[in-house]
Amino acid sequence: MVGIDVTALNVALPAMERELRASLPGMQWAVAAYSLAMATLMLYAGSTGDRIGRKRVLMAGVAVFTAASVLCALAPSLPLLIGFRVLQGAGAAGLGPVAMAIVANTFPDEHERIRAMGVWMGAYGIGLALGPVVGGLLVDAAGWRSVFWLNVPFGVVSTLFALRGVPESRAERPRRPDPVGQLLVITLLGPLAYAVIEAPRAGWTAPVVLACLAVAVASCAGLLGYERRRAEPLIEPAFFRDARFCGAIAASTAVFGTFGGFFFLTALYLQNPLRMSASRAGLWMLVPAGALALSSVCAARLARRCGGRPLLAGAGGALAVSGVLTALLTADSSWGLLAVEYVLFGVGVGLATPLIITAGVSGLPADRAGLASGMITTFGRSSFAMGVAVLGAILNAGLRGAPLTDASAFTSAVRPAWWILAAGGVATALLGLLVTARRPTPAAAARDPAC
Repeated sequence: MVGIDVTALNVALPAMERELRASLPGMQWAVAAYSLAMATLMLYAGSTGDRIGRKRVLMAGVAVFTAASVLCALAPSLPLLIGFRVLQGAGAAGLGPVAMAIVANTFPDEHERIRAMGVWMGAYGIGLALGPVVGGLLVDAAGWRSVFWLNVPFGVVSTLFALRGVPESRAERPRRPDPVGQLLVITLLGPLAYAVIEAPRAGWTAPVVLACLAVAVASCAGLLGYERRRAEPLIEPAFFRDARFCGAIAASTAVFGTFGGFFFLTALYLQNPLRMSASRAGLWMLVPAGALALSSVCAARLARRCGGRPLLAGAGGALAVSGVLTALLTADSSWGLLAVEYVLFGVGVGLATPLIITAGVSGLPADRAGLASGMITTFGRSSFAMGVAVLGAILNAGLRGAPLTDASAFTSAVRPAWWILAAGGVATALLGLLVTARRPTPAAAARDPAC
């Protein structure tokens, strides 16, 4: 359900633009609001599940997500749709980390747990791959609102299975709630995204943009100072003393930032300058989504054979090459070149994501791995929204009032965004070499005096 929602909505953007008379910043918000809400609440939802019961939080998350999907389908205007997307993201925040904890608790045997986690990740990958195709067919057949109605049967089935088959579980020593830290995370990411999305229209010196940037900077400073003094902070500052963890955070930011921007811009490119129908565009977006899903499933097996270091560097290289080739695209470029670019992008993201998380937690104590992986995922989800904001803002500024259907103006305006995507791939490759370096980290040295 969550996987389909990530990619299906992108195909529906042009139809939403026409019916709701949405601007490009408005469409950015329709995508970014969901990811921002999910990212800012993921850690808090995970700790709440540890404290009051994971099954309870999972079912609440499914209920909120499903109800918000109905509201999105009925939204009469863009501002209401964006508000309901925030609510939908809040529900999604209660699904990912809590579901992983439930899987780990339900399958105590290590081999069974690995198989179950593989099935869980595979289902998410299938959702990502099916999203563009299903979304395109639904948009052409019944309009963009049907993309949200699709979530309702998934939500009902999930609730029935959870009621019958999911055991309740709690952490033996749950972390204390940190509402102040949670509030500071929200006031950091929300105003920052608003400033980036609105600046091309209002200008970087506009009072509202400057005020948002000031709030984001103040929240960041307050978060760093406050979390350092807490015994059980929402965001653990001690993790940032580990070079591998910092590298994994930076690599996750690069990968998910390019991921969010890529799917947003690709959906607009296929349906506006190239004038594809939603269903045909969905079939084309299946290429990177399918490559992503397949490569993520194969990542662990390939890492055992080739090693994580060269594989992660290769994943960054694939992203970089994809960005360079996409930057050279014109409206008359061959379909074969477009397919190669999309395959490279999907393979790069699919291989990099699990390897980054694994490498990032490798230098930390085993009992903190869950929190550390949750932090890496949270930074990645935030970067997904910021990628939509930044790359969409570059396109908006480059268009200079030209319509999205103007092929020449679109390809020229979007070219800097593709070069940034290529730079993200280079950064991923270099950071991959950092996080997989064979050297003791501070955390490892603290555990092993021989280091």
